Amino acid sequence: MSARARLCATVPALMSSSEAGPPEIVGPPGSRMLVQRSDTEIVAQPLDDAFTARPDSSVRFPAPWPRDRGTWEVSPDAGVAVFAGVHAVRAVEPSGAVRWEVRHGCWYGACRETHESYDEYADRQDHRYPDGGSVGFSADGRFVWAHVRGPLPDSELSPDTVDEWLLLDAASGRVLARVDAEAAAAGSFHLPHPTDPHQMGLSIGEGQDGAPLRWGRWDGRELDVNHLGGDLCLLSVSPSGERLMTVSHDQDSLAVRDSRGAVLEGWEWDAEASIPRHPDAPSEDDGEAYGCWDWAGGFVDETTLVVSTAECDEEWGPLRHWLIDTRDARRLMPVLYPSPVPSQPSALGGGAWSTSSESRDALHVWERDTRKD
Repeated sequence: MSARARLCATVPALMSSSEAGPPEIVGPPGSRMLVQRSDTEIVAQPLDDAFTARPDSSVRFPAPWPRDRGTWEVSPDAGVAVFAGVHAVRAVEPSGAVRWEVRHGCWYGACRETHESYDEYADRQDHRYPDGGSVGFSADGRFVWAHVRGPLPDSELSPDTVDEWLLLDAASGRVLARVDAEAAAAGSFHLPHPTDPHQMGLSIGEGQDGAPLRWGRWDGRELDVNHLGGDLCLLSVSPSGERLMTVSHDQDSLAVRDSRGAVLEGWEWDAEASIPRHPDAPSEDDGEAYGCWDWAGGFVDETTLVVSTAECDEEWGPLRHWLIDTRDARRLMPVLYPSPVPSQPSALGGGAWSTSSESRDALHVWERDTRKD
């Protein structure tokens, strides 16, 4: 059985692909934004429920360093942007004013300096390709969760701590809680609980060494962190916040778990057993296993996943996307688009997902066309 996709909207990019990274639609239904980052600024454009730009509502945030020197996040109300850089986490207002800054250890592994500014290492060849952390806003925008390189100047953690996970007050930058992330990251990203600002997921990449996954809960005094077992990439959190979608570091296993990391019964899909071979791929007689899950996709709604196998498909022909209805774990349905799509999918919730245009100058928003099933 297949699932036909219906085009709901085409959302133009805010900047050209020659000067900026790809556009993204972020936020839950009712609070969505289109965001895009260049070397010099972030542009955020609130969207209505039809994915149309709200008139005269775009916001620009001057960037403190180039986009290849860190990650970033815009608050849910588009009032502040937070940049996670090589030496600091900095909150910037649309005026360019620095709301606050938290300096930390340098993400270039061999450097033991505590830099005071980007200018100190901007032209240093050995700092051109540093590792990095990330930041994430809580669902209500009150907190910023930050994954940083230790040690911080005033940290009470062991001086041997490599990575710290901080909970910050978004208004002041005050550190409310901190823990040892117990990782040595090459990079990371955050995924918040959709309704509870006291919970956050942190997916860490250690290159070939592994992919630690952490789930944090703050009770107002202490930050409790659950280390989800195995090397896992966190792809999505369901609208209720009760379910996590993960892909194993080797891309062999796709699963839906509870927030403690346990796989829900029947909600795990092995790539070799579940993914049909691409029509143009070599026959099974070659003796080699075929198929892997992409590190992409997510919850379209509480019980439906959109996933893709683009990485293993691209050698043979059109990229394939799939919908999985977890109410019937056997239903891996190929998505049929009006024309081939050139990118992996991004889940938007509310029954929708997006793909990039060929030229990266727009995002296409899709939903399942149940009238043709």
